[in-house]
Amino acid sequence: MAFEHYVMTGTKRLRCGYTTGSCAAMAAGAATTALLTGEFPDRARIKTPAGICVEADVLQAELLDGGARAVAAIRKDGGDDVDATDGMLVFAEVRRADAPDATVLVDGGPGVGRVTKPGLDQPVGNAAINSTPRSMIAEQVTCARNAAGERCALSVTVFAPEGERIGARTFNPHMGIEGGISILGTTGIVWPRSVAALIDSIKLEIRQNAALGHRGLVLMPGNYGKAFFDTTPELVGLPHVEYANYLGEALDAAAAEGFERVLVVGHSGKLAKVAGGIMDTHSRTADCRCEIICAHAACAGANTAVCRELMSCSTTDACLDVLSRKGLLGAVCTSLMGAIAEHLSRRAAGAFEVEAIMFSKQHGELGRTGHACDLIARMRRACGLEPVTSSSDR
Repeated sequence: MAFEHYVMTGTKRLRCGYTTGSCAAMAAGAATTALLTGEFPDRARIKTPAGICVEADVLQAELLDGGARAVAAIRKDGGDDVDATDGMLVFAEVRRADAPDATVLVDGGPGVGRVTKPGLDQPVGNAAINSTPRSMIAEQVTCARNAAGERCALSVTVFAPEGERIGARTFNPHMGIEGGISILGTTGIVWPRSVAALIDSIKLEIRQNAALGHRGLVLMPGNYGKAFFDTTPELVGLPHVEYANYLGEALDAAAAEGFERVLVVGHSGKLAKVAGGIMDTHSRTADCRCEIICAHAACAGANTAVCRELMSCSTTDACLDVLSRKGLLGAVCTSLMGAIAEHLSRRAAGAFEVEAIMFSKQHGELGRTGHACDLIARMRRACGLEPVTSSSDR
């Protein structure tokens, strides 16, 4: 039976799912019951940290070694936000442990990744079972143990036979989690949208860079930004994170992690919105690029006809073509960079120095905020990189 909990996203009614952490907790609770009573429940039930109850069938349940070990599995249900782990089995093996009474030990087995880089939820060497799922597992085991009238120490090993194969297709190898999937979930529920998970990934990458000792960071929106970064010699080698559309969240995370210097690199389609104070640049949130460029063009002396032409453009590159033909490109970009600097500084709120570079695929680099070159030079020195002459210095 599918998990029946729904949310509305826009005009769509979407079904929620439950996380690998919820699966591991339910499997561990069922296995504990079997280990201590000799019988498996047909279904497992938990109340997630979100306050939503989840039930699932207990699968592939076995008592092994004459009842010394109990194993149970729960099938992951991603709801309408299907990801790589949707439908996979998450197992828990429970056995008695040589430890003080009431102890619950949690570790990962085959198919659950191991942390190899600092800055993640777990220290290097630990299984990639995050803090909230660990607590959920311990709670379910404790409840099952109490129900059986026992106080013995128990050891839980979470494993996933398909985990190594599936983990290789996820973000895990990039994040420094090797050998399998992560057991995740702060609420226990998979909400049918990817925004929260994406923002969590951005924050995680920023935290990892801080854990590696970096105090300067380049933020870029995505593929265009990465391409510009990779072909701009003075940026190559600097710590960097892609923020997708969530610049505000990335800046806040940089402040929280104690960064001292941040450079924002972005295409005109993104940074034109930042010039209007927009820190979530997804088109669903705000799509007023041409209006903002038009306002700056008017301030730079564009007449009504030019403004109307700008307002009829569908892309910022088209706007830039108009400005170039009218001899206004330099003045408008300078004006935009001033507004970008003001809004970035306001969001940083004194937590760090912040500068920006704006570019377009057709026109190349369009402008830098006032102290961007100096900031880059200091970031390079801090990373032990050789100085590189910037295009704006040539």
